[in-house]
Amino acid sequence: MKKLAIASALLSALAITGTANAYQAEIGASAGLIDPDNGSSSGSFGVDGTYYFNPVQTRNAPLAEAAFLDRASNVNAKYQYDELGNDERHQYGVGAEYFVPNSDFYLSGNVGRDDIKFDRGGDFDTTVYGAEVGYLPAPGLLIAAGLKGYDNDNEDGVDPTLRAKYVTTLSNGKDINLEAGAAFGDLDEYNLAADYFIDKTLSIGVDYYDNDLRDSNEFGINARKFFTPQVSLEGRVGFGEVGNNDYNRFGVAAKYRF
Repeated sequence: MKKLAIASALLSALAITGTANAYQAEIGASAGLIDPDNGSSSGSFGVDGTYYFNPVQTRNAPLAEAAFLDRASNVNAKYQYDELGNDERHQYGVGAEYFVPNSDFYLSGNVGRDDIKFDRGGDFDTTVYGAEVGYLPAPGLLIAAGLKGYDNDNEDGVDPTLRAKYVTTLSNGKDINLEAGAAFGDLDEYNLAADYFIDKTLSIGVDYYDNDLRDSNEFGINARKFFTPQVSLEGRVGFGEVGNNDYNRFGVAAKYRF
């Protein structure tokens, strides 16, 4: 009986330890500055939030990738404001990710608005949307294909997309996250990203984005640190080009989990 009591106590302690850092929602705020070679600097800020259908178990995963590795289905929303010279840009969006229970399939969808308010009067509004179907052939690996579209008063279009995400542990015990995505057709864009986790709470990364339709590209360097399992701070510096105009982008973001 004494051995049974000790075993029960150990199992209870392990269960408590495994769920101590669980969370079911995350909210965040961000601010940024774009400094072009030609033209004046402009600022931005944004807010976002995610609600998970079930508590996310962090276990021994990198904290930044806990929800993905736990296959945590969720709904999310975001808003961002940008200065465009004397004009304003407002972006709104809602989305959902669903990891099909007891299977390796994944579904996602999103819809949003991209509204530009001109200082001289008038506006230009675009509806954007996307949907994906994915499969997880191995732990930490997602491959997804879908469609990405837009619609405004002047034109509309839908393009196929393909992306992959892979979180794994290296032979030295450190974790990495690798991402790649592309859209084909009129949009013709692609992105790459990689994060290296110095420990479970701290990562450094690089990313690259290119869009032929807008004649723009950007390379970025970022870092994210969790000061507690609930609180994180992220910083990023970007070096980009739109047309023949180079610019630097600076951004910070804070997130809180509960």
